[in-house]
Amino acid sequence: MNIVILAAGQGKRMHSNLPKVLHPLAGKALLSHVIDTARSLAPQKLCIVHGHGGEAVRAAVDAPDLAWVLQDPQLGTGHAVMLAVPFLTEAGTTLVLYGDVPLIRAETLQKLVHAARDSLAILTVELTDPSGYGRIVRDTAGRVARIVEQKDATQEERAIREINTGIMALPTSRLSEWLSRLSNDNAQREYYLTDIVGMAVAAGLPVRTTHPLAESEVLGVNSKLQLAELERVAQRRIADHLMEQGVRLADPARLDVRGEIICGRDVFIDVNCVFEGRVVLDEAVEVGPACVLKNAHIGAGSRLSAFSHIEDAIVGPDGVIGPFARLRPGTELAAGVHVGNFVELKNSKFAAQSKANHLAYIGDAVVGSRVNIGAGTITCNYDGANKYQTIIEDDAFIGSDTQLVAPVKVGRGATLGAGTTLTQDAPADTLTLSRVRQLSVSGWKRPQKSNK
Repeated sequence: MNIVILAAGQGKRMHSNLPKVLHPLAGKALLSHVIDTARSLAPQKLCIVHGHGGEAVRAAVDAPDLAWVLQDPQLGTGHAVMLAVPFLTEAGTTLVLYGDVPLIRAETLQKLVHAARDSLAILTVELTDPSGYGRIVRDTAGRVARIVEQKDATQEERAIREINTGIMALPTSRLSEWLSRLSNDNAQREYYLTDIVGMAVAAGLPVRTTHPLAESEVLGVNSKLQLAELERVAQRRIADHLMEQGVRLADPARLDVRGEIICGRDVFIDVNCVFEGRVVLDEAVEVGPACVLKNAHIGAGSRLSAFSHIEDAIVGPDGVIGPFARLRPGTELAAGVHVGNFVELKNSKFAAQSKANHLAYIGDAVVGSRVNIGAGTITCNYDGANKYQTIIEDDAFIGSDTQLVAPVKVGRGATLGAGTTLTQDAPADTLTLSRVRQLSVSGWKRPQKSNK
């Protein structure tokens, strides 16, 4: 089987410098969705016809299994497929897809390809409002006679509700012959791929039609409004799939997955959460409202409270994170670690049962087990040019409002008194302080405002 994806359109109605097929849907370019579905059918040849923004399109999605054809000038869908023919194998079936129709299912395409083994098969659907689409014209026996584009249709033909999606499959052996006979004698002065339907009928070949499981599969994107509408369709598909796997969603309409999410049993996700890249939620994880997770792995039984942001980080089992916690890239937390409100961790490792519950910044640090980090603690890891590491060994206690000026080490079981600025290593099992002696000045009075 050959697959040709038409992706040369400019997308003027998108009002954007970004090529239309590169606009993101569920965190992935429209064209990437189509390519991934096409690959699932294991074609011998996969050819993409590109045009506007061609270099950007190719740079964004290129791969060794893709053949690229530049359509310039763009003279219609028939012309686009003509350019792809030299890259196709002669045997078998050719399937034509569109780079701006991202939600087509592999199951729908498999049914279409099966119908085209010895004939032309087209994917059609009935719409309440078919405006803008080519209409399927049938004869008195109900057989497909031809397809007429909206601009070339009569008033009677425009009343037809069955529309051509543009997606079709046909024997490759017939493709070159029919394409060579196309004419641009129409309102658009373009070569319509749909004109080969009439040629198939004239040759006595049956023209079969198949239908998608849902209308949303064949909806295209021509504007930001349509893109937003399809985004919700795509997200609902993801939500339904998650719930079928046993995930409990507080509201499936308020979920955004912009990549891949893998969930264990009994996972709960509250409203307005965003998942980007690859996110793994192990068994019984709870994600509170408005959390953002990107390329994260959350261990079994962990709880993420509201407004927590986790990126390129690992949370071990039974962790307690947030609310308003931020785990930045390189953070790795072992079992039972607590990270509380307004705590930021970056490129730091916490061993089991350690805690930083309030208002702290810990960067470039290695923290042992059962360490308690008090409110207002900062690792001073950056001197304006270089980063340095802080090491806090097991069972240490870091008092509130402590600054650890890296590179520095806090020994096992050490205690740092509140307000300490640590510039040298703190010995194990010892209290370390660095404070000025407290002084009370008798007779001192506050300044008063002048009456002037």
